[in-house]
Amino acid sequence: MHRIDLNCDLGEGAGHDAELMPLITSANIACGGHAGDGQTMRTAVELALKHGVAIGAHPGLNDRGHFGRREAPIAPAEARALVLAQIRALQLIVQSCNGRLVHVKPHGALYNMAGRDAALARAVAEAVREVDPRLVLFGLAGSQLLSAGRACGLRVASEVFADRTYQPDGSLTPRARPDALIHDEDAAVAQVLRMVREGRVRAVDGTDVPIQADTVCVHGDGPHAVAFARRLAQALGQLGIELRSPGVPRPA
Repeated sequence: MHRIDLNCDLGEGAGHDAELMPLITSANIACGGHAGDGQTMRTAVELALKHGVAIGAHPGLNDRGHFGRREAPIAPAEARALVLAQIRALQLIVQSCNGRLVHVKPHGALYNMAGRDAALARAVAEAVREVDPRLVLFGLAGSQLLSAGRACGLRVASEVFADRTYQPDGSLTPRARPDALIHDEDAAVAQVLRMVREGRVRAVDGTDVPIQADTVCVHGDGPHAVAFARRLAQALGQLGIELRSPGVPRPA
């Protein structure tokens, strides 16, 4: 049986968290870098626990003005300290709610830079391992971040995107390009189903690219986020594809 995780970035102020939480299996909660504070973290954690959703930290650059999406030079040691502090901030709240932190997914520019830069990827992975070596590290399928996670002995989850287009090398099309996003919901659902069932994605140049899909990112900040998440979950369920977090063991 095929199995896939639906993850969503939450606690970022988009306003859809309560509606999205029942539709996903993993929540990446902003933990004070690009967005979020103690109250938003607690609210998101309580929602995740209510709906049985795996809780993850979503650390980002300390750049709220650009929502952590603007790339800027950062030394590996600085990135390590930043990721450590943000994961631990969320972990304390999770523990106070009698929950368990399950995974970590870097945000925005940090995610993209660590996906390309081996030294930065290693710093992020080491920070995750220091907090808890049982944590699952989410990263772009085929990226340096996943390689670093494996080298550090972490479990990793290869992430794919429903509404982003891909380059022939398996990387995401940069957001600055007009063809970066898939606006047609039918096309986005079809892309996910093919990645999950066939392990392939059609790149912008028309070539087929092999891809590992362990978890699908469903963006939670668009006006149609809830409707799309519901539709995607239904489409996967209709094909008998099990929805489950990679950090949660299958029931005995």
